[in-house]
Amino acid sequence: MPSNSSPKPPPSFSCFSCLRPPKASPFFHQTLVLIITFLAYASFHASRKPPSIVKSVLGPEILQMNTNLDQDSASIEKGWPPFNGTRGTHRLGELDLAFLMTYAFGMYFAGHLGDRIDLRLFLAVGMFGSGVFTIGFGLGYWWDVHTFVYFFVVQVICGLFQSTGWPCVVAVVGNWYGKDKRGLIMGVWNSHTSVGNILGSLVASSMLEFGWGWSFMLPGMFVILFGIAVFVFLVVSPEVVGFRSGEHGIEMSKGDSFTNSEKEEAEDSSLLQAENLDSLEESGVQSKDAIGFLEAWRLPGVASFAFCLFFSKLVAYTFLYWLPFYIRHTAVAGMHFSHKTAGMLSTIFDIGGVIGGILAGYISDKIEARAVTSVSFLLFSILALLLYRLYGSISMSANIVLMFVSGSFVNGPYSLITTAVATDLGTNDAMKGNSRALATVTAIIDGTGSVGAAVGPLLAGYMSTRGWNSVFAMLILSNFIAGLCLIRVLKSEIEEKRAQGKWFGANGAAF
Repeated sequence: MPSNSSPKPPPSFSCFSCLRPPKASPFFHQTLVLIITFLAYASFHASRKPPSIVKSVLGPEILQMNTNLDQDSASIEKGWPPFNGTRGTHRLGELDLAFLMTYAFGMYFAGHLGDRIDLRLFLAVGMFGSGVFTIGFGLGYWWDVHTFVYFFVVQVICGLFQSTGWPCVVAVVGNWYGKDKRGLIMGVWNSHTSVGNILGSLVASSMLEFGWGWSFMLPGMFVILFGIAVFVFLVVSPEVVGFRSGEHGIEMSKGDSFTNSEKEEAEDSSLLQAENLDSLEESGVQSKDAIGFLEAWRLPGVASFAFCLFFSKLVAYTFLYWLPFYIRHTAVAGMHFSHKTAGMLSTIFDIGGVIGGILAGYISDKIEARAVTSVSFLLFSILALLLYRLYGSISMSANIVLMFVSGSFVNGPYSLITTAVATDLGTNDAMKGNSRALATVTAIIDGTGSVGAAVGPLLAGYMSTRGWNSVFAMLILSNFIAGLCLIRVLKSEIEEKRAQGKWFGANGAAF
């Protein structure tokens, strides 16, 4: 896609000659890009965890006395106005909506801006802004702010800055890795979301004893710190440092890299456009015109996976924002946890999410069926959520095991769709060679999923006042609907494998 601003090498190239070719190989830069983007997006997710950790501190008081597993105090907690009243959970849910709706809205535009602005600068600015407004939320503690509007506005602006993260890191990694190298690497790389959630939970929980403001201060500082690292070290594409993308991967360019790279990139772009023109016209797609919004929705699999992601992300983000609050307010073996312990215990769900995401990617690669894998995980997640609600409060061991299993099955399909579907759709004949069509489709899928992520926490905030059984019923129903959304794609995959004789023999018997 054309860009109005040619990316430049990062400042570190002027200071460290060892980072410049030929001293630094393409493999070195690919590895560096994976590490930097992993840490960058992990820090984004770490900064999203404090609101869920402090919910139990800000929210309505707990009336149970002498029931803490790790506290001897029997004092009643008063919360933080305006979140400690009878409608406190409603207000907390509305804060989640403020952040996630602007995040979803920003996702539709961040990709287009990223195509026209240096991705390194765009990502660095987004990380700096996210850090500043994450810290801004925490400053409400020291400034003794009790106005709902203040926290609402901070979350709205923070959501816009956070929306820059995903399009940028995906675009940068896509520039360095071809489709043939996105399998297990992308599956492991995508664990940055769960790793960030875990680190954010641990840091925010450990800071609660010093005041809930510190739970925002440190994650916000981490985002700014990694944003500086992005600005100083991130190389957004091979061409920026004189490499070129060949048939056999990233290769050294002939001649001096920095003087010729822009010229070679322009020539390569012209050649690629000329070579793809005929194939684009044959498939009915014009290279100069971006595919229409409604037309993109009609492409095979787009609507199915978009709505599936809406409901599966609804479930995943409800746990992301409300699990520590749920653990704090639910007795385990007749006892309640402290805020700190509840926050740290919630990381078990994210650890399960790491395993589930990698396992879902591995299984789908083996059986070559994304929908079959996703639907299987969604069905198992229904059973896991039901068991967690019914038996998770029996004992500590039961709580940990069922939380881990729930995290694995809930995050499996969510992770699979966000990492694999875009690549799969890129091989669709209707979009072959049209990167602008692919950008539109991925924006539709990710944007639709982000809307679901905004709806889930809001519903949980309102429904939790009626009891947690209604919240879990909503989550189970959402996963069931998510599975139904993929029925058509599921049927198509099974028929394709049966025709190929991979899953069933000629007589229809499985082997």
